[in-house]
Amino acid sequence: MSGKDYVEKDYYKVLGVPKDASATEIKKTYRKLAREFHPDANKGDTKAEERFKDISEAYDVLSDEKRRKEYDEARSLFANGGFRPGGPGGTGSYSFDFGDLFSGSQGGGPGGGLGDVFGGLFNRGARQAQPRRGADVETEVTLSFEEAVDGATVPLRMTSQAPCRLCNGTGAKSGTTPRVCPTCVGSGTVSRGQGAFALSEPCRDCRGRGMIVDDPCPDCHGSGRASSARTMQVRIPAGVQDAQRIRLKGKGAQGERGGQPGDLYVTVHVDPHAVFGRKGDNLTVTVPVTFPEAALGGTIEVPTLNGPSVKLKLPPGSANGLTLRARGKGATRKDGTRGDLLVTVEVVVPQAVTGDALTALEQYREATASDDPRAALFRAAKGA
Repeated sequence: MSGKDYVEKDYYKVLGVPKDASATEIKKTYRKLAREFHPDANKGDTKAEERFKDISEAYDVLSDEKRRKEYDEARSLFANGGFRPGGPGGTGSYSFDFGDLFSGSQGGGPGGGLGDVFGGLFNRGARQAQPRRGADVETEVTLSFEEAVDGATVPLRMTSQAPCRLCNGTGAKSGTTPRVCPTCVGSGTVSRGQGAFALSEPCRDCRGRGMIVDDPCPDCHGSGRASSARTMQVRIPAGVQDAQRIRLKGKGAQGERGGQPGDLYVTVHVDPHAVFGRKGDNLTVTVPVTFPEAALGGTIEVPTLNGPSVKLKLPPGSANGLTLRARGKGATRKDGTRGDLLVTVEVVVPQAVTGDALTALEQYREATASDDPRAALFRAAKGA
């Protein structure tokens, strides 16, 4: 619609209110007309639909104090399609082309013209109910240590909200229909002014649905939604860690009025392993070694998770707590590579020594009697 059409249209007449009508009177009249001519109440009636659009267009302008003032000023200047000069000697009247006035530049020069101002001001149609996104769904799953490391596909049984089957999501009892919310006129949102800005928020009267149910469905009690249980196969990626929260886009509750489904959030719990531990992308394991192995060095065999064992070289004089690394034997990373297996050496002290072993240890003690491992400790304590 052109700027001329907006200026020439009498919005007060469309609503049937006087030009000095109060904001309360305009709102009250609009709600009454909107209920009467809403398309949902007049299915197939094109005249009622056009009337509803005109009513909504008029209210959109007159309900806003700033727009109403600018509209009144524009009509006082241009509504009659002519202009009478007010300067000295301006005794005659002449008309000009509204198309030129509202189209933009005149005389070939740059500029936006009044069309840029009034077009954006008045170009607003009837409010339409917007699609509503489905709710997000939270669930939990427990994996074995091996499943968490390598990834797994697990069945998840979830309960979420879906359109009620008895009323097909309308919320109304069979044989009845919901009515358009008079507050938001079916849009599900209302605008709240904040200075120069207008913020949209869900309508409190209809809770964002755009419709009000007078005779609710016995199953969903007017909400239009019902609990729906379903089982789906979900792929948990490799390398997931305990307490990690995974987002699966579009796997949540169904939307309303063609809205997108919500997301599914899965909190993962991982059972501990009897042998292996986890440190980021690396696995950990503690391997016992004998005193001769730690003192003399050698090759030790180490188990891996879900794979063959590996052999690692233990250097001579290995201390208790030494960590060796088996590369590529850890958890799977996001890029498909694997972390490492961190092997901690634990020197085992025999609980009882007898026979040849006892004799050998006594000989060893005598041979190393001059090597006091605590000598440096005492020197440091004395400040030497």
